[in-house]
Order: sequence, then C-alpha cells, then structure tokens
Amino acid sequence: MKSKKNKEVITKRYRINRAIRIRSVRLIGDDGTQFGVVDLRDALIKAEGAGMDLVEVAPNVSPPVCRIMDYSRFKYEQEKKEREAKKKQHVTHLKELKIGPMIGEHDYLVKLHHLERFTKRGDKVKVTMRFRGRQMQHVDLGRNLLDRLVKDCSEIAEVELSPKLDGKVMSMAFKPKG
Repeated sequence: MKSKKNKEVITKRYRINRAIRIRSVRLIGDDGTQFGVVDLRDALIKAEGAGMDLVEVAPNVSPPVCRIMDYSRFKYEQEKKEREAKKKQHVTHLKELKIGPMIGEHDYLVKLHHLERFTKRGDKVKVTMRFRGRQMQHVDLGRNLLDRLVKDCSEIAEVELSPKLDGKVMSMAFKPKG
C-alpha cells in the first residue's frame, strides 16, 4: 500500500444520488431555486432530468438538504479553492539564536543579521543566552547585551517575551512587527 505523505488534503465526503438513504429531503435546484421538502425519488428524478447529480450538502439538519449539481465539477472547484488557500498561508516557525554573554562584536552583528532575516521572513525568534561557571556572577552583562539587541532590532521586531533568567539560561523572544 502506498503512503500519501505529500497529499494531506482533508476532503468532506458527500453522499450522492443512490447513496442518500432518507425518505424526504429539502431540495435546492442547480440555479439556487428552493423546491422545499420533496420525496427522495422525486428529487432523484429531477436531478436525472437535469443531467446532474443529487448531492447531500447538509446531512445533520432535519430534513437533510440536497442540491442538484454537477458533482465532478463541484469537487474540482473545492480542490482548486484548497490549493489556492494553501498557497496563501504562511507557517510561522520559531527560530532559536544562541549567544553567550561574552560574545565578540562581529559575532554579535552576525547574530543580529540572522535575527533580522528571520523576522523579515515572518518567523518568531527565541534568543537564549547560557551562563557557564563564573559567568553566573555577571548576569547583568547578559541583560545589558539583550537590551542592546532589543534596541538594535526595534525597527523590524518587537519583544514578545522579555528577558527571563531560568537557572543558567536567560531567554527572550521576538516577533515580527506588523
């Protein structure tokens, strides 16, 4: 059996024509006209007379709503809408930057550039700073470095979580502006 990893389309199953198992239905024509509550056999005859299918669009109401339509065209249009919606959506990722409290100037600028690139792409960024050994006595240097980072990227990103010390790790999060 083949695995369908790439095709993760959630489609709603509709009952059509003879698969509908109820006596009377609320019928809507192909042009949107309301026929009211009709016997299922009469609805099927009207659908066949129009050369179309009878599709149960709202099965959970009483009586169920059925519509006369070209089912294959309807399915095609639904898939087309799903593809368009998938193209327009953007998944926000959480990126992580790790820095040390004694980071050099050039390394700081590289990390700042990475933060700008991630936020321009629309991702959130978590900045973590790990203190090792005697560095725990100079937590204020780390906080000053994170404050400088906030000031330097204030035009393109805003702080989502302010700097917080948790054990030996100080972390904060940025999100894109706008």
